[in-house]
Amino acid sequence: MTDPLLCIVEIPKGSRNKYEYDPDLGLMIFDRFLSASVVFPTDYGFIRGAYSADGDPMDVLITVSEPTFPGCAIHTKPVAVLWLCDQDEREPKVVCVPCGDPNWQSMDDLVDLPEQLVEEIAYFFLAYKRRESHEVTVDGWGGADEARRVVEEGFARGSNR
Repeated sequence: MTDPLLCIVEIPKGSRNKYEYDPDLGLMIFDRFLSASVVFPTDYGFIRGAYSADGDPMDVLITVSEPTFPGCAIHTKPVAVLWLCDQDEREPKVVCVPCGDPNWQSMDDLVDLPEQLVEEIAYFFLAYKRRESHEVTVDGWGGADEARRVVEEGFARGSNR
């Protein structure tokens, strides 16, 4: 995979509002306000055309210098994947950097990301999911090669839809 991924932002960095794209309506829908005292550490959304094993669009965290907006499309490259166990299911959260942001575009792998950001991402999911009565654990991180493999599997699921 060398072409940029097209990611669609649902939730801007710094938000406590949770939006989700509704494909039937073609609109972003306000889902809920996060009850935990945490904010999204990056822009959050999905990779267009890629699907997780549960059939949902593949989740993506996009490291941006400034928050964008719900519905914004961003060309990115995958650099890492966070594995969570949520209600006994292992799910990936792909971390991408925007191709058009000079603050991030030179980062190619998990080791290139700021350590504090990596910790914030993991902590965010633990805090917000636990507050919503989900038992979540972090099941580790993978680098760029693993993230690309996860995304390729997601595109394969998408082509079978």
